[in-house]
This record gives sequence, structure tokens and C-alpha cells, in this order.
Amino acid sequence: MKKKLLGLFAVVFTAFLLVGCSSSSTSKKTTTLKIGASNVPHAQILRHVAPQLKKEGINLKITVFQDYVMPNKALADKELDANYFQHIPFLKQWNKENHGTLVDAGGVHIEPIAVFSKKVKNLKDLKKGATVLVSNNTPDYGRILQLFKNAGLITLKKGVNIESATFDDIASNPRHLKFKHSYEPKLMPQIYKNGEGDAVVINANYAVQAGLDPRKQSIAIEGRDTPYVNIIATRKGDQNKPAIKKLVKALQSTSTQKWIYNKYKGAVLPVKNVK
Repeated sequence: MKKKLLGLFAVVFTAFLLVGCSSSSTSKKTTTLKIGASNVPHAQILRHVAPQLKKEGINLKITVFQDYVMPNKALADKELDANYFQHIPFLKQWNKENHGTLVDAGGVHIEPIAVFSKKVKNLKDLKKGATVLVSNNTPDYGRILQLFKNAGLITLKKGVNIESATFDDIASNPRHLKFKHSYEPKLMPQIYKNGEGDAVVINANYAVQAGLDPRKQSIAIEGRDTPYVNIIATRKGDQNKPAIKKLVKALQSTSTQKWIYNKYKGAVLPVKNVK
């Protein structure tokens, strides 16, 4: 009788353990994180960290956008949990113009803005009256002006904040360069390939997407000291959510930062100085 009772107890105890194991394995919740991104390099970088995050119970649902207008609107309207396409000055400008409260959850990489030309091989070689074609993305104007200032082609008005500077802040322009800035950012690579203007300024993401190498083909390129770091943006308060924190941690990890550097061969720079 004792043997039967012991046997019955063993069966019940084993069943209890199995139920417990099954319960704990199925109780692990998966969080779906909806994130909007530009195709290159943002969505590519997100796809790289997706398997790692899946192991941590986070399923990335990536929506690719082809412009700079809709991702913040979709995030503000709660169609997304986060987005990854913009730098900090762009976010500040968007919040100001749209009474928004979107916040920076963490920096990931830098897309150096660069000047391309089929007419000259160095920015300093631009001739008098040369036409420089620039996109209509106002938050980039300061970084563009900085490139031309560094080349000694223009000076800026005293006390100008470079992050909010516009072409109206040029103090002197000895070569009478003509800055035309009415083009959509995504069109700039094709404008360059068409041979329009004397110089064309292109964001690295659109340059790389169009098969251009900013390091080798540009006549001037931004350095790592730029404040224009591309970030994960969220609604105010959501930056503290565990899923967002894990996403940022994965993107800022040394392994991911090295992958970014190697994948884009320096045309897209990780925020960490890794090689």
C-alpha cells in the first residue's frame, strides 16, 4: 500500500512540475513595438537588432517611411510606439511647429551631410556665382552653413546658433554663392546625378540609398563632432518603458555600433567611436 501511495505521489508531483514548467514557459509575454523608420540605414539597423530583441520578448514591427513628414505625425497620433529617422534639431523644430511633446530616447548614429559636385573636386574650388542646391529641410541648414564656413566661403552673423541658423544668417558671401533650397530631401541624389547646379548637398541616408559613397565621392563632409545625432524618438513618458529602453540598449551596444561602422564603411557613423 505504501509503495502504491509513494508511486501515486511521484506521478502527481511530476505532473505538478510539468504543469509549472509549461505555465512559466507560456507566461512569458511578448511585447510588440511598432516603430517607423527611414529605409536606409534606419530600418536596416532595426532589422539587425530584431533577432536579439525577440529573444528578450520584444517583437519589432517596422514601418518604412519615404519622407520626413509622416513618421512624427504617426508617432504623435499613437499609430507608432517610436520612430527612428531624425536628428535632435529636427525633433526640436517639429515640436515647435506642431506644439508637439515628442522626446529623445537615445542616440544611435550620425549621418554626415555631404556636398557633391560634378564641376569641382573641392568645396573651396567653387567659382564666383556658383549655384548650390540644398533640400527644403530647414533643420539641416545650420550644418550646411557650417561646412561652407569651415571652407572659408562664408561667414555667419555674430551670435548665431548653428542648430537654428538659416541662409538669412549669412554675414558675408564673397563669391556670391547662390543657395537654392526648395527641393525634397529624397530628390537630391537624382538632382546630383542629373548634373544640376554646381554643387548639391545630400543627407547620408539618401546618398547611401542611391548608391553614393559620401566619404569617397563628396567634396566636403561633416565630421563626428556634429550635434546632429540620429535618435529613437517616443512620446513623452514612453522613453521610460522597458521595451523602449531595451531597444535603445540593443542599438547602442558595442556589437551593434561596430556593425553599423562596418556595414556602411564609415558613411554612417555610430555614436560610439568603435571600429
